Amino acid sequence: MATATDQVILALSCPNRPGIVAAVSTYLFESRCNIQEASQYDDPDSGRFFMRVVLNAVGAPVAVEDLKTGFAPIAERFQMAWTMRARGELRRVMLLVSKFDHCLTDLLYRWRIGEIPMIVTGIIANHSRDTYAHIDLDGIPFHHLPVTKETKLEQETRIWDLVKETRSEVVVLARYMQVLSDGLAAKLKGRCINIHHSFLPGFKGAKPYHQAHERGVKLIGATAHYVTSDLDEGPIIEQDVERISHQATPDDLVRKGRDIERRVLARALSWHLEDRVILNGKRTVVFPS
Repeated sequence: MATATDQVILALSCPNRPGIVAAVSTYLFESRCNIQEASQYDDPDSGRFFMRVVLNAVGAPVAVEDLKTGFAPIAERFQMAWTMRARGELRRVMLLVSKFDHCLTDLLYRWRIGEIPMIVTGIIANHSRDTYAHIDLDGIPFHHLPVTKETKLEQETRIWDLVKETRSEVVVLARYMQVLSDGLAAKLKGRCINIHHSFLPGFKGAKPYHQAHERGVKLIGATAHYVTSDLDEGPIIEQDVERISHQATPDDLVRKGRDIERRVLARALSWHLEDRVILNGKRTVVFPS
């Protein structure tokens, strides 16, 4: 049930045609809802329309499920891919990590201070818990799943089982240095976010900072993207860069890169959880906060 002060988020995409905004706004008006925030985009390349609306009930409470039921015929008429949920409904997030823990530490800090509202369902690591002894993991389920060439398939099966058992809606590869199989990537389509320590599409794969150093780049960056079966080629959510000089060593690039990676991943996850990111084929539409 959404009260007069509760907010509901509607996010949608569909083939572009006249009347979409009118149909959405009319329905919300007739459902006693007030539009507090609206963003929309018409993509001329794909011919698709994208929209994000924040709304609340006016006067008497309105059940979100009733809103969804009433909206379904409109969504069907316009061939929409859509979601509608109460803004206060926290998403369930599973975090995967390897040896480098700076992204994990940053996400946990932002979660604990309320900057990224979510439910952390667990941490999956391919290193033992001792590796993260300096991090406060109190109360968070920890799963040590070491990966070798021989155990990779078995461990991926266990990862998928944990995602299902915990009802995790989002999976974050917080510098999880394992390539997901095509099968697992397909199961997590549109809800698995990776941070790549490079400004994609350049310098894919291993040791991108060393690749960048060899090329003498003047800008380094990081990229948060959705995971697909194509390595480091999923739809990009967020990127950032920092200027460097010819004096920078590969270690300098790695050090500076850690700061970029943290903030880029945090923004990407936050935007995903706020329904600000909508897939557009191999690209994304990101409505700013």
